[in-house]
Amino acid sequence: METKYSNVLRISSDNPNHHLWNNNGTWFIHYTIHPTMLTKKRIRHSLGTKSLAEARRRRDAIIGELSQKR
Repeated sequence: METKYSNVLRISSDNPNHHLWNNNGTWFIHYTIHPTMLTKKRIRHSLGTKSLAEARRRRDAIIGELSQKR
């Protein structure tokens, strides 16, 4: 029997920039999902903003959408 794992993200309350990284002035989100027990997939894409506050808002929206899909 194959066990499927939901896209659960670890969130660090100690680091307000968790899952964020700045690449030459543009903020990106990065996280890892585990679609199955034996696989993982690293997700990285641009948030399309140079503003840290906006990047945090966009990250939170993405994480919120992922959490609802689980």
